[in-house]
Amino acid sequence: MPPEIVTWADPAALVQFREDMAALRSRADVVIASHHWGLDHEILDYQVEIAHTANDAGADLVMGHGPHMPLGIEIYKDKPIFYGVGSFSCETGHRGRTHPDWIGLMLHVAVENTILVRAAFSLVRHNARNETIPRAIAEEQAEVDQLRRLSTRFGTTLQVEGDEVVVWRKP
Repeated sequence: MPPEIVTWADPAALVQFREDMAALRSRADVVIASHHWGLDHEILDYQVEIAHTANDAGADLVMGHGPHMPLGIEIYKDKPIFYGVGSFSCETGHRGRTHPDWIGLMLHVAVENTILVRAAFSLVRHNARNETIPRAIAEEQAEVDQLRRLSTRFGTTLQVEGDEVVVWRKP
């Protein structure tokens, strides 16, 4: 039987992180928390804990990167969390493996009067010539469907509008 992996954030570090985020919130119009985290296709407990802490402390949006594939998306307390944005410009991964066809999310956010009002994404792939290429949603329907499946854990709905996928709009 494979082991069950249980993770959590260090409590003292999480308190400091919350304080740092709150201090930043008081000095910035828009706060985006960016985290290098994760393990393959799984969203681990510590990632959720850190993302929720960031939003609770004032982050407008949380995005994660590390695993070179898109992960589920959550709307937590009316703020978007992208647990994994995939690979935007990397051709070489861990242990020197090359993966020129990795897919990534290019986030599109709209801000009005210092308030985040919309979050969406389009897709990109990295080709064998080390270029990041925008992709049409119609060409990447399997990836969009996979993101929908990964996001159902959080009750998140993804809405395709042209060549982008809308994740969240301010109510």
